[in-house]
Amino acid sequence: MERFLRNKKKTTLIDLSSQLHNQTSSFEINPHHITYSLHKDAVTLSQKLLDIDESYWPNGEGWAIEEVTLSTHAGTHIDAPYHYGPTTNGSPAKTIDQVPLRWCFGNGVVLDMTHKSAGEGIDDEDIKKELDRIQYHLQPFDIVLIHTGASKYFSQPKYDLKHAGLVRSATEYLVDQGIRLIGIDAWGLDRPFDIMAKEAKEGKTQFWESHLLGREKEYLQIEKLCNLDQLPEPFGFTICAFPVNIAGASAGWSRVVAIIEEA
Repeated sequence: MERFLRNKKKTTLIDLSSQLHNQTSSFEINPHHITYSLHKDAVTLSQKLLDIDESYWPNGEGWAIEEVTLSTHAGTHIDAPYHYGPTTNGSPAKTIDQVPLRWCFGNGVVLDMTHKSAGEGIDDEDIKKELDRIQYHLQPFDIVLIHTGASKYFSQPKYDLKHAGLVRSATEYLVDQGIRLIGIDAWGLDRPFDIMAKEAKEGKTQFWESHLLGREKEYLQIEKLCNLDQLPEPFGFTICAFPVNIAGASAGWSRVVAIIEEA
C-alpha cells in the first residue's frame, strides 16, 4: 500500500496482484520458472558483442536480466473471451490484444464471500444479497471483485482446491448488469476442478460453467488477485487492470491496482 498527495488529493494505491516467484513453481498447474542473472554475468556478453570488458564497468558489474518461462495464465492475469472458446455468440472470440481497454479501467466494488467454504458455489442470490448489504447498485463497466479469502493459500500446494467459486447464475447476473470484468482472489473463477469434475460425472452440473458462459456472453475475468481485505470500503475506488498486449493470446498478465482518492 502506498499513500501520497496527487492533484491536492490524498491518494492510496493498493496492489491487488500476487507475486510470481520460484517457490511455488513446483506445484503450479501452469508451472513457471524464473532464472536470475548476476550483474557480473553481463560483462561476458558485453565483451562478446561489443568488446567491452570488465574494465569499462564500475566494479566490474553490468546489467541484470531475468528469463521467465511461464504460461499466460500464471500469476495474476486476465482471461480473454478466447480462453473460454473459439467463438462468443457465434462470432470470433476476442483475444487479449483485442480486448477494449475501457473494460479494464473503472469503478471497483468488492463483494465479501469469505463466509463461503472451499468448493462451495456462489450463485446469483448470494451476489444480490451482498449488494443489498453494502447498499450498492451495479453500473455498466463496474469492475466486480469477489473476495473469498483464498489468496492466503497461494504459497501452499493444492491451493487451487481451496476456494469458493462462481456458478453460472452468478456470472450471468453480473454480465447482464453490464459488467465486463470480474475478478477473484482464487486460482479460478469457477469452483475447484475436483468438485466440478465430480458433479459433471454425476450429471449434476456443466463442467467449467462460469467460464463457458463466455461462449454465449462476452466478459473477462481476473484470476489470482490478493489483498482484497486491504480495501477500506466495498466501493468508492477505481481499478486499473490493463493486460499485457500479447498477440492472439487467451490471457495476459496484469498488475491490478486499486486507486483510492480523498479530497
